[in-house]
Amino acid sequence: MDIHEYQAKEILRANGIPVPPGEVATTPDEAVAIAERYGGTVVVKAQVHSGGRGKAGGVKLAASTSEVREHAENILGMKISGLTVEKVLITPAEDIDTEAYVGVLIDRKAQAATFIVSAEGGIDIEEVAHSDPDAIRKLTIDPRYGLMRHQAYGLANSLYQD
Repeated sequence: MDIHEYQAKEILRANGIPVPPGEVATTPDEAVAIAERYGGTVVVKAQVHSGGRGKAGGVKLAASTSEVREHAENILGMKISGLTVEKVLITPAEDIDTEAYVGVLIDRKAQAATFIVSAEGGIDIEEVAHSDPDAIRKLTIDPRYGLMRHQAYGLANSLYQD
């Protein structure tokens, strides 16, 4: 199952996991209206089932409603990895101390979920995987037991080791 970032955030939020606010727009006017509700600097993020959105120009900071409109106009309809962007996620900009990558993939061969984490977060986890594979930790979860507390702690702790 492929889901967009905004859908993943909705699932996390519905399960009591705190995530930053964000709303989806399908037009530049909707993007501007959302940005006006948040006030301040926002991020305009392409919603496509693909990595590398930032490198492709699909993630932009906007400090004004005119910038929100410009970015939404440019991002909506653009192609990223051959996929047309039909929605953008508008989120308030956050001050970031550190970034981490956390992903969950379904490994069909193992018939299990695999967690992938890295303290080398940011816009290009594929490059990290190529240049420094030891910076990425993978853990396949036995579906009979689910993610165990000690496994979750181990994954979280691996993000903060120097």
